[in-house]
Amino acid sequence: MARTLIINGTVVSPTGRQLIDVLIDGETVVAMYAPGQVEAQGVTADTVIDALGKYVIPGGIDVHTHMELPFGGTNASDTFETGSRAAAWGGVTTIVDFAVQRYGENVIDSLGEWHAKAAGECAIDYAFHQIVGGIDDEALKAMRYLTENEGVTSFKLFMAYPGVFYSDDGQILRAMQTAGDIGATIMMHAENGIAIDVLVGQAIARGETDPKYHSYTRPSLLEGEATHRAIILSQVAGNAPLYIVHVSASDALLEIAAARDAGRNVFAETCPQYLYMTLEETLAKPGFEGAKWVCSPPVRSAHDTHHHHADLWKGLRTNDIAIVSTDHCPFCMKDQKELGLGNFSKIPNGMGGVEHRMELLYQGVVNGELTLERWVETCCTTPARMFGMYPKKGIIAPGADADIVIWDPATQTRIGINDKHHMNIDHSSWEGYVIDGKVETVLSRGTVVIADDAYVGRKGHGQFVRRGLSQYLV
Repeated sequence: MARTLIINGTVVSPTGRQLIDVLIDGETVVAMYAPGQVEAQGVTADTVIDALGKYVIPGGIDVHTHMELPFGGTNASDTFETGSRAAAWGGVTTIVDFAVQRYGENVIDSLGEWHAKAAGECAIDYAFHQIVGGIDDEALKAMRYLTENEGVTSFKLFMAYPGVFYSDDGQILRAMQTAGDIGATIMMHAENGIAIDVLVGQAIARGETDPKYHSYTRPSLLEGEATHRAIILSQVAGNAPLYIVHVSASDALLEIAAARDAGRNVFAETCPQYLYMTLEETLAKPGFEGAKWVCSPPVRSAHDTHHHHADLWKGLRTNDIAIVSTDHCPFCMKDQKELGLGNFSKIPNGMGGVEHRMELLYQGVVNGELTLERWVETCCTTPARMFGMYPKKGIIAPGADADIVIWDPATQTRIGINDKHHMNIDHSSWEGYVIDGKVETVLSRGTVVIADDAYVGRKGHGQFVRRGLSQYLV
């Protein structure tokens, strides 16, 4: 098997950074050497990568993507091939996507459908969560079967989207009871969809149809209310593991922090758009341009009663927010977002971001919001531990998969449709952003997939990852 040696780099983990040389044999990290040991021990390799002045970090893990998702009368524009390739460009070596069971469908069959979409297509490794859109006795049995037999150990429910994915409180409670019994994690889209639909109908009746009203009709109070309700239901279900997805607002974060202070099995993620973007700079742009940034929960106003950005960055520092993911669900403006011309409620919900998460969070390090170690923890190590992939993923250590990113802190990255942009979407949500750092080299299980500003990987390299249970449960 081919051996690769990464020398002179600074290896970063959640607990620190140090100069270490890393030896890879085939797909696995097999040894790590203090400076001078490689020469002293006569270590040789087929390929030597010099990482002098660079950070050597675990490959990023994005635990919230939606490749090819059917939504709003169309499908997310990234396939598993194009989306996983774009992820690799961004230093991501594992994605966890969502298999979708809709009303009337069989849960296990829906997982098979997503396996068929992804098999032989991915540039990097992949795993699945399971969306359960119709909770009944058969679905609850399927949850147990998938957890015990298929390496799918997390299940997403929706308090939003009545008529599509929505579950009522009784259904949610039953699913949480099952999850608690088998040790699986419930992932929750926490917005009060019933109330939101009322506000949406009222806005459209008033002629308020522009994209900005997508945010105004999904107020942060209703995200906070739904988050509180989800936490109470998980408590009633016996402290069932609960992971709140894509937290956008201080209101929700306050509920999460209180639950964690009380020792509950409650965890949360946020996404880069909620750390950086405001309604005024995005959804409120003139004409229909704001449709580019329609996602749910929405980007929040800079003039809300809460300072959402500051609170979410603080939540990352205090670990009330454990992970940053992307909710990558891209739709082109032409023929997709345009379905909502004249009616914001018809705009497909989603943004493209899988390529830029590592970059945008590193800018948080540069800006003093996070430490270098916390960057690695939130983007690499905690996702692996939260969703049952550690220590094969999320760490550079002997025995781990050789998923490694070499990051150059001395070079800038300019994001934009004519700059760094490899997602299958006709615009960039992050147009004009400049990052003080750059993904230089990416290895997936020991194979170089990004090097010298070129994609050198291949479709089908990525393998399905069978996951265990969360390693954070009490």
